[in-house]
Amino acid sequence: MISYQNKCWFSTQIPKNPTDIQIPQPVRKNETTEQQKARLLYQSRKRGMLENGLLFSTFADKHLEKLNAELLNQYDKLINEPSNDWDIYYWLTGKEEPPAQFKNEVFEMLKTHTQNKSHEQRFRQPDIRFS
Repeated sequence: MISYQNKCWFSTQIPKNPTDIQIPQPVRKNETTEQQKARLLYQSRKRGMLENGLLFSTFADKHLEKLNAELLNQYDKLINEPSNDWDIYYWLTGKEEPPAQFKNEVFEMLKTHTQNKSHEQRFRQPDIRFS
């Protein structure tokens, strides 16, 4: 049994349809803003697919330090709640419409970043800067 957000998850409760699977998110009590930024930087770089790793790591490199608490939480929710990285990729590239719960300011920032109107070369993830 795993306990997340006051929910219990037993193997008998897993839906038969894979698209119905909701991955429970851990509640992070007492996480400071700096700890959240460090975690999100790591999670932005370590994705399930290269395309999202490049998109999120370059976005995080450019914007993460400037995001306020509300925008950090929006970003956290966007990169951690959907159970399929391809869904996120299709939403950001405009191939599919995202669910209403993910349409927010950070999503629009990421969508603009994905469009890459300045034609930046994004062949590899940016170097990690240590402060």
